[in-house]
Amino acid sequence: MPLETAASARSGRAYPFAIRPLGDVAGAEITGVDLREPLTPELRDAVMAALEEFHVLCFRDQDLTKEQQFDFTLNFGEIEGHVGRLKSGEQYPVVHTVTNLDEQTGLPTATPSTHGNYFWHTDKSYHDIPSLLTMLHAIQVPPEGGDTLFANMLLAYEALPADEKAALDGLHAIHSWEASRKNTGNRPATEEQKRERPPVRHPVVRTHPDGRKSLYLGMHISHVDGMDYDEGRALLADLLERATADRFVYRHAWRPGDLTLWDNRVLLHRADRNYDMATYPRVLHRTVVKGTRPV
Repeated sequence: MPLETAASARSGRAYPFAIRPLGDVAGAEITGVDLREPLTPELRDAVMAALEEFHVLCFRDQDLTKEQQFDFTLNFGEIEGHVGRLKSGEQYPVVHTVTNLDEQTGLPTATPSTHGNYFWHTDKSYHDIPSLLTMLHAIQVPPEGGDTLFANMLLAYEALPADEKAALDGLHAIHSWEASRKNTGNRPATEEQKRERPPVRHPVVRTHPDGRKSLYLGMHISHVDGMDYDEGRALLADLLERATADRFVYRHAWRPGDLTLWDNRVLLHRADRNYDMATYPRVLHRTVVKGTRPV
């Protein structure tokens, strides 16, 4: 891997790779790095530093097998499994395929078997210890559209008035796989899945290890703990609408070979249906790294 130092155009911090911002609120591309090669401790630490600065990183022009993506992901921590199931009932593999291809025909479809990724969420917030980061490797993408949107929850929190910040302090929401399936109109959670992922309680405002605060929202939430159910749901819906306003969102337009990773602690994300789903394949390989309990 190249070890030439490049300075971030945003912070001036030096990185051992070429890096360029892609958006004002999040996003940077890294070029000239071959992720099939072993990652040195120096490069691993530099990637994490860049992730804290830009929140979304895109390594361009990668050609990884699932096994190579698995190995690269291990540099950042424990890889999480998935509670989701294929139509056959089999659990998703650890390197999971996110796709609009029909499981039976293998052809593109406008109605894939699961569609939760089209709703704003942060990955695996229904876990007691949710995700640190997620990676998607673009295998096939449409010629236009099929973007992924990322909403910066640090900026959304900072934009709140002081009295609203004070009102949110100490509030907790209940997250669960069952609630996620209900909120998105997907197949209901099975009894086995409910046992695997029972409801968990997380703060509505979480604190990053560096001390910054961000909103912690999304489709996996059922209600606000200790608040009237409807009142709490209305509060969460209002926060989500404001937090995902365009001024807080980076839109990632995929290219084949992109390996994109993002920080689930400070972002919401969702896929966009802005392409002809029944015509063009969209196939990405996904891995997720376990994080720490939100505080």
